[in-house]
Amino acid sequence: MTISRRRFMTSAVAGSALAALPGATSALTAPARAASGPGDVVGKITVGYQGWFACAGDGAPINGWWHWSQNWSQPPSTSNNVIKAWPDMREYSRTYKTNYPNLNNGQPATLFSSYDQQTVDTHFAWMRQYGCDTAALQRFNPTGGEGPTRDAMASKVRSAAESHGVKFYIMYDVSGWTNMQSEIKADWTNKMRTHTSSSAYARQNGRPVVGIWGFGFNDGNHPWSASVCLDVVNWFKGQGCYVMGGVPTWWRTGVSDSRSGYLDVYHAFNMISPWMVGRIGDAAGSDWFYTNANQGDQADCNAHGIDYQPCVLPGDLSARQRAHGDLMWRQFYNMVRVGAQGIYISMFDEYGEGNQIAKTAENAAMVPSGSGLWALDEDGTPCSSDYYLRLTADGGRMLKGQLALTPTRPTKPT
Repeated sequence: MTISRRRFMTSAVAGSALAALPGATSALTAPARAASGPGDVVGKITVGYQGWFACAGDGAPINGWWHWSQNWSQPPSTSNNVIKAWPDMREYSRTYKTNYPNLNNGQPATLFSSYDQQTVDTHFAWMRQYGCDTAALQRFNPTGGEGPTRDAMASKVRSAAESHGVKFYIMYDVSGWTNMQSEIKADWTNKMRTHTSSSAYARQNGRPVVGIWGFGFNDGNHPWSASVCLDVVNWFKGQGCYVMGGVPTWWRTGVSDSRSGYLDVYHAFNMISPWMVGRIGDAAGSDWFYTNANQGDQADCNAHGIDYQPCVLPGDLSARQRAHGDLMWRQFYNMVRVGAQGIYISMFDEYGEGNQIAKTAENAAMVPSGSGLWALDEDGTPCSSDYYLRLTADGGRMLKGQLALTPTRPTKPT
């Protein structure tokens, strides 16, 4: 079972007294270069897409309840549960019976499988409807038992993206990938590069986009040296790719969640997207990071000709962080006013960590009885199941200048 990158947390307090690395190039003195023009990621809303939910009986090679339960060989239940939010299941034509009690409205507690093409088509139809321009398909180490299912998911995402007019690209999450340096190159060459022939494959500055998430993180799950990481980034650039880097929150200063000595790696990326899940839980936290991280990040990226794509997240529903959209809107406001070249939504379908924007149970009637899961109305404010998709659409309009910059959330919960 792959260790999720979101398990690695750091506190905002840890970064409250950060200093620049000795010898680091100052954003005030580095030569400025023109930012990239609009493309499929610059000037756009990109959503992280896991596509990693499977159910027994769905035909997926992994043959189990992938990411729905702690023990994948058994159906999810109140005692075999890893999710923090329950999806709104009303638009899925094929569903799978779980061992949860019935929903509080009496209906069976069923879940979807990402392996069903109808599921992926439903998700991409939502993306199209709600202004999610591009989907970054997460691809963890594909050389083990999960590989065949992940290979199939890439093809299913390609089909859905082509059908619904949404762009997509492959985003490697290298967490826990022991032989990453050689195997990621082989995977791209032998398998994933073929998808760049799709009309729906995202391009920026005329080049196919590839994401790499996880270089420089200061934990045992991301152990590679700076030279190894730099080799991989430069190899992809040598293949003609525009390379997006999912980097630590404190990438510029090399402290807290970032290893020191990786600044050359970070500066080699065409686009940088510092990770924010687990870092903030309220609007005040977003303001703190705007002052202490985002402004400096944007200045550094401007100085080095790098496109800045900060994360925006709805908040962990299980931790009751969302404040009926106020947390997410504050981030949109801060990232647009800082001048970001794009925005990365963390994530589209992350029911396992409660940060999903995809349609979610509106109220207690739509969650399994006795499950302990919160619905979107957890703070007493009724919210439609598509509320965070609608909020994303409005945030995208503000990014694109179609909506005036405003700290006041324009999106009504229902």
